[in-house]
Order: sequence, then structure tokens, then C-alpha cells
Amino acid sequence: METTNAIPQGALVVYRGRPAYVEQVGPRLALWTADGQRVRVRPKDVILLHPGPADAPPRLPGDIDWPPLLEAWEVLQGEEPLSLAELAALAYGDYTPATAWAVWQALQDGLYFTGSPQAIQARTPDDVEALRRQREQRQRQREAWHAFLARAKQGRVDPEADAEFIHEVEQVALGKRARSRVLEALGVRQTPVEAHRLLLQWGVWSPRVNPYPARYGIVTHAPQHPLPDLPDEPRLDLTHLAAWAIDDEGSQDPDDALSWDGERLWVHVADVAALVPPDSPADLEARERGSSVYLPEGVVPMLPDAARERLGLGLHPVSPALSFGLRLDEHARILDVVIRPTWVRVRRLTYEDAETLLDQEPDLARMWELARRYAARRLRQGARLVSLPEVKVRVQMPDGPIQIKPLLPLRSRDLVREAMLMAGEAIAQYAQQHNLPLPYTTQLPPREVDDVPAGLAGMYALRRTFHRSEYKSVPAPHGGLGLEAYVQATSPLRRYLDLVVHQQLRAHLAGREVLDASAVLERVGMAEAMREHVRLAERRSRRHWILVYLLENPDWQGEGIVVEQQPPWVTVAIPDLGLIERVHARGEVPLNSHVLLRVRNVSLPDLRVHLEWLGIQG
Repeated sequence: METTNAIPQGALVVYRGRPAYVEQVGPRLALWTADGQRVRVRPKDVILLHPGPADAPPRLPGDIDWPPLLEAWEVLQGEEPLSLAELAALAYGDYTPATAWAVWQALQDGLYFTGSPQAIQARTPDDVEALRRQREQRQRQREAWHAFLARAKQGRVDPEADAEFIHEVEQVALGKRARSRVLEALGVRQTPVEAHRLLLQWGVWSPRVNPYPARYGIVTHAPQHPLPDLPDEPRLDLTHLAAWAIDDEGSQDPDDALSWDGERLWVHVADVAALVPPDSPADLEARERGSSVYLPEGVVPMLPDAARERLGLGLHPVSPALSFGLRLDEHARILDVVIRPTWVRVRRLTYEDAETLLDQEPDLARMWELARRYAARRLRQGARLVSLPEVKVRVQMPDGPIQIKPLLPLRSRDLVREAMLMAGEAIAQYAQQHNLPLPYTTQLPPREVDDVPAGLAGMYALRRTFHRSEYKSVPAPHGGLGLEAYVQATSPLRRYLDLVVHQQLRAHLAGREVLDASAVLERVGMAEAMREHVRLAERRSRRHWILVYLLENPDWQGEGIVVEQQPPWVTVAIPDLGLIERVHARGEVPLNSHVLLRVRNVSLPDLRVHLEWLGIQG
């Protein structure tokens, strides 16, 4: 049967899926369509069904007369294909425009027949049954889709019946897919924020669902790699020295501790590289993770739990450590450093416990005095010490309280900070002396500012002068810390690049080959790429839970301290919440004023809180 050539006048053809009558032939065909329109088309744009004469115009198609076709279908099981004209004659006893159109409709339906007008094949019963099931499934899906849309547009969904569609929106909210036909059909912007908002409106997610770890690709389970036994090697026995691991209450990964031997300040660090050498399975996964992740819901460790259990300082009566013995002169300059694998006996303290002991333990008092002089030296070298209100946020999942605990500005915190910086500077000096490639933490000097205000407002202004720190494989100054060279090395349980430092130091001390500068930089690139995601997940998760706290405590009122003026707005720091927010003020408000605030509303998907100004406190 020809489809584009030798089409006679009066023939029945298919044009754009509809029947049409050929009024005139030639280079272009003049058609009269079933809906009464007259058009001119190319012969190749139509399919010839019957040479005619057909009705002019053809009748609009009705329902297919199926019984004769089904009888023909049964007869044709296992037979060779036949033409549309032959099937029309077989099924209806005659090949007419009407029977040709009926066969064409059956071919287009596709349930019992497949192929082209020149070669129509009867499907097997098994194929027909499978296709019927598929169509029924698609029909159920269409019905489910339309029922879901009807409910969703009314602001309600059925978590069981609509699970498939809800999951699609959840995937967008979690950053696991970019688009959703649900959002498109509902006219909702295709963003994680709007998907999150929709899930809250439907009541599918409670405010306690934190999407940020998933949104930033954070793996939320601990690594499972086995670790080897501690190597049999000489270790300096420092168990006769009192050693203190000082950290926040509830800390589960104590990886540094301090001792004083009368001449040297010892910074003991968990000897992670003893169990996690370069390119081991645990090392490779730690490199991909970049660091541990500290969420209000809990900690996602960078290393297998066995690393913390076996190496955490103070978790056993005696702990293995890589210890740094620092000797400083009267100006708090580092004279030299001794680096040794050691055994240490560590007592764990909270910062609050250590604060009390600073006035009771002579060794702690001596280290505190050394820390004060070291901080003064850094300030003389251009460091800027900035202290803004911070809080620790913890959540007891799934339905427990949200605890927001302000971190007090304690001397014990300053002691630990300065001791860790001393160790970092000393290791940087040691690496330079021994031509040892390490990931140096660097930073341009802070921007110069004039007329820095006093108090917390001044701290806020100074914080904005800092440049972002960078890692380099060669020494360079860290302007914000006031140090000529600095290496982070005191948290190898928590930060991958600290672990790299320990791996390099251990290899150097043992006389083994160390990583070259390019290998160090490669590790820096991989760890930092993920670390940026970790920082965002931690920061936004923390803010998420603070806002959930405000949603669960709608009557909250608290104090803010004005740190910046942008009339009629002011920026306030809120010590009890660890937030810095803009508030519409009433009248002129001096910097560092204490003002009373309350919550007007919270938009959780946007991570926004609208605070209402209640006035200046006396």
C-alpha cells in the first residue's frame, strides 16, 4: 500500500492524525478535513488509507467496532503480517473508507496490532495481556496523580497514598534532585527552600527535620574501616606529668591535652597517624569527608569509632600520643620543640572545671601565664583577638529539648587556644628547619579600619576586617593570628589536614619517605572542597535548630546588644541565642546599647527570624 505516491482524487488520507478527503491532486494536495477545514499539503505529509471514493468531507471518527477486529486478531495468531487493506477485508468483509479508518484506529490504539499500514502484525496474547496491565497501571497512576494534585492544591496530602509524589518533593528539599513535576504542576519555584516550605505546609515534615546535612552531601554515618594494632615502637614515657584534656562538657573526642614539666609546655595530641597511615582505607575516606561534622543532633566522625575509642586522650588510664614539647623565652618566642611519640596519663576537665583549677594547680597557673604572654606577643605582631557571643546548641532527638548554652569567655578557653597556637607555630618552624612539606594555614593581614568603637560593637567591626584563610604547601604569614607561619596540628581525630601533618611528622621521625609538596596540595584540595560543604552544613544546621527553638518557645524575649547602626535599622548580637540580626529600631540608639527583643515570626525554610524591638534597657 502506497503512503505518499499515486494518491488519487477522492481518496481517504490521514493528516495530522485525523481523516481527510483529497479534493485535488498535484505537487500539493488540496484536502478537506473532517472538521471542515480546507488545506494544501505536500503528499509526504499524509498517509493514504483508501483510494476512494470517500465521503467529502469524511465523517468524524467514531468508536472502533472491535468484535470483528478481535476475531481477526485470533485468526492471525502466528501468521505473517498483512496490509491494512487485507486486514479490513478480513475483519469486516470489505475494504472501504470506513473499514480502512477502523483498522487504522485499531493500529493506532496498539493493543492488539502493531506495525505500519503496509505490514500489520497481530500481537500475541501474552503481549496483549502485558500491555493491558501496563495501561491499567498508567491509568491508576494518572488517577493517583490527579487525586494528589487536587488534595495538594487544597493544602493537604495523604502521606500513604501520595508517598511517591511527596518523596519527589523531599528529594528537591534535600538537594538530591533539581526539579520536580509536582512543584511545576503546583506553580512552586524549583528550589530546596520552596520544597521545604511546601513539606512544612502539608505537615509531612515537622520543623525538626533538618535538611542541611543531606543538602550539602554530608554522609551521616561513621566510617566502618578496621584499624590496625598500635605499632610496637619506642615511646617516651610522660605518665609522671599531670596532663589535662580541657574541652566542652559532653565532648566525645578528646584529642589534645596539656602538661608542664618545669621547662617545657607539652601539647599532647591523639596519635591518630599511628593507626591511620597515608592511603589506608580509613585515610582515603577521611580525605573524602574532610573533617568530622558537628551538628546539634550529634557528631558525625571523620574516622571509625575505634580511632576515638582507642586514641582519645583520657579515655583510658594511659593513652598514646604524639607530643610536642615547647620551650619559650621570656618574650614568649618559641626557642625549640621536641616531637615524640609518648605515653601520657590524662585527666579530662570541662572548661568550667579548669577555670577553677587555674587558681589551684601551680602547673596550670604557669601555663596560663605563658599563654597570656604568648597572646600579648601575637597582638604586638598584628594579631586581632575578636570575641563575639557564641553558644553550644544540642538537640535530644527526636522529641527532646533543644539546649542553647552560651559559651562563657573563660581563661581556660584562652589557655587552650593559645597552647594550640603555640604548637602550630612550633611545628611550622620545625617543618621549615627540616624542609618538610606541610599544609600551612595562611591569611592576609586584616584590613585597616579607623575609629573602631569600644565594646562588642568594636569586636563586630573588627571581625569584618578579616580575610579568608587559605592553605599553602610553603610557609606564609597568618595575619589574623600575628604569626609568621602556622600549621593546624592538634585535632587529627576531627580534621583531615591535621592528620596529614601527623602523618608527615611520623614519617619524618621514623626516617621514612614523606609526601612531597604536590601530594600535600592534592590532599588540601580534596579536603577543603568537602570542608566547605561541612562548614555550611554545620552553620545552617545550628541556625535551623535555634529557629526551631524559637518556634517551640514563641513567647521568647531576650536581650540584644547593638553592634552596628544603619538607621532606621540596627544590627544586634543576641548572647543567649548566638545570633546576629537586623532589627528595625525606634529612634536613635547608641552602639553597645542593651535592647529588649521578642520574636515576631520565624520562616524556617528561609532561615529567617523577624525580631520586634521592645525598647532600650536601662
